[in-house]
Amino acid sequence: MFNSLSDRLTATFKNLRGRGRLSEADIDATVREIRRALLDADVAVPVVRHFTAAVRERALGAEVSGALNPAQQVVKIVNDELVTILGGSTRPLQLAKNPPTVIMLAGLQGAGKTTLAGKLALALKEQGHTPILVAADLQRPNAVTQLSVVADRAGVPVFAPHPGNTSDHDVADAALVGDPVGVARDGVAEARSKQHDVVIVDTAGRLGVDQVLMQQAADIRSAITPDEVLFVIDAMIGQDAVTTARSFAEGVDFTGVVLSKLDGDARGGAALSVAQVTGRPIMFASTGEKLTDFEVFHPDRMASRILDMGDVLTLIEQAEKAFDADEAEKMAAKVAQGEDFTLSDFLSQMQQMKKLGSMKKMLGMMPGMAQMRDQIENFDEREVDRVQALIQSMTPAERENPKIINGSRRARIARGAGQTTAAVNGLLDRFTQAQKMMRQMSQGGGMPGMPGGVPGMPGMPGGGKKSRGKQQPKKKVKGKSGNPAKRAQQEREAMQRALGGGAKKSAPAGSAFGVSGGDDQQSGKDLENLQLPGDLGKLLGGGR
Repeated sequence: MFNSLSDRLTATFKNLRGRGRLSEADIDATVREIRRALLDADVAVPVVRHFTAAVRERALGAEVSGALNPAQQVVKIVNDELVTILGGSTRPLQLAKNPPTVIMLAGLQGAGKTTLAGKLALALKEQGHTPILVAADLQRPNAVTQLSVVADRAGVPVFAPHPGNTSDHDVADAALVGDPVGVARDGVAEARSKQHDVVIVDTAGRLGVDQVLMQQAADIRSAITPDEVLFVIDAMIGQDAVTTARSFAEGVDFTGVVLSKLDGDARGGAALSVAQVTGRPIMFASTGEKLTDFEVFHPDRMASRILDMGDVLTLIEQAEKAFDADEAEKMAAKVAQGEDFTLSDFLSQMQQMKKLGSMKKMLGMMPGMAQMRDQIENFDEREVDRVQALIQSMTPAERENPKIINGSRRARIARGAGQTTAAVNGLLDRFTQAQKMMRQMSQGGGMPGMPGGVPGMPGMPGGGKKSRGKQQPKKKVKGKSGNPAKRAQQEREAMQRALGGGAKKSAPAGSAFGVSGGDDQQSGKDLENLQLPGDLGKLLGGGR
C-alpha cells in the first residue's frame, strides 16, 4: 500500500548521499520533498506539519551537523518520527484478569469487521485461547451467515441466536431484525457458562457515520463492558479515515485501531494519521483475504518498510511458524555431512516456503527491494506450482539422481506435468545451481552470490542464470605430468613464477607483493641462491 510513499522518500534520500556536510538549504529541500510525499500519500495536513517541523528541527541540530554521515542521520531522524506518528510502540491486547476477555469490533460497513473477527479468533486460538464469536450485526444483509462461515473456517464456535436481516437490502426497522444489544449480552453470558476465555463481538456498521449507528454501538458497549473496543478502518478510504476515526472516538471511545486492506494499491497515507489524530494505538493489520493474512502492528517495523529497510523480524517470525523444525534439522544435518542436495529435498523446501504465503510479500519484507519492485510484481506465483508439478512427475530414482534424466524421460516428465520439455530443462538447470550452492555451503565456503532476476535461492522460479551477459571462458588448467622428472620441472617453474616472474610483472619494484627490483636474470640468480629445506630441495631436485 505504501509503495508510492516509499519510492518518493527513497528518491529524496538518494540526493543526500555522499555529502560530507548538509547546509540549511539542503535540509529545507529535503523537508520540502518529504512534505510533498506525505501529502501525495493522503496523510492528514496537521500530521504532515507536525512531522516535517520535527524533522527539520532535529536535522538542523547538533545530531546531524556533528555526524560522520549526515545523510544517514537524516534517514534515522525520519525513521524515528515515522515511528512516533504510527504510535511509538507495539500495543498488545489487554486480557481480562477474570475471563472471559470481551473484545468489541466497531467501524463502518465494508471496513472488514466480520472477516477480521475470524482472523483475530484464529490468531488467538493459535496462542492457546478458546475464543467464541458473537453475531451482533443483525442489520447488514446475511451478516450472521457470513460470520458463521468465517467462524467455521477458523475452527471456532459462533453464538448466533438470531438470523438477522436475510433480505437483499438494509432494513430500517430494528424490530424486524432483532435486538443486537440483547444478542451481545447473551453472547458474553454464553461464553462465561461454557468457559470460553475470549469473546469477540461483531457489531453493525453503516455506509456513513450517523446517530443510529453511534447509539447502537454505545448501547452494546454499555451492556457488555468490553475490555477492548477495536475500531476497524479501511486503509483505502482516504482523508475520510481521519473524520470517521474522530467520530468513533467521540461516540464509542475505542481503545485501539485495526487497519484493514493494507494489501490494496491505494495511497493509504490517511491510515498513518489515525494514531496521531485520535491518540489511540494501531494494534493489528489485515494484509490479505486469507484468515492467516493478519499480523500484530509494530510501528518500528512499518516505518522500516516505508523507508525500504525491510522487515526482517516479521519475516523470521513467519518462517518460524511455517517451517517444520524436524525437516530443518534433517536438511542441516545433510548439508553438514556433505550429502548431495536432491530434487526431493528441493521439493520439500519449496513446500515449506509455500507455507509462508505470497512470495511477493515475503520478498517485499527484505531490505532494498524497492529497486526491484517491478520484477517482484511481475513474478508469477503460479510458477512455484508448475515447478512442483514437474518434480512430482518424476520417479523417485529421477529425483535422487537427475543425471539419469535423458531426452525421453524429459519428454515423459513434461507430458505428466502438462508442460514443455523446455520447462524441464530450465528446472534442471536451476536445480544444478542450487546443488552447487549446497555443496559449497557443506565445504564451509559460505553462501555464494545470488543469481540475477528476482532474488531467492538458486533453483527457485525466477532466479535466472548467474549472469545475463556474456560468460567469460574458463581457463584450462594444465594437469600435473605423470613423469616424476617432468612433474618436478613443472613444480620448479611454478615456484619460479610465484617467487619472481608472475609477481614482478604485476607489482612495481620495491612493492610488498613482488620481488624487489632487478631483471629476470637477477631473479634467476636469487632463485639459485635460495636456501630451501632439505625435503623440499629433494622434491624440486627431481632425480638429481
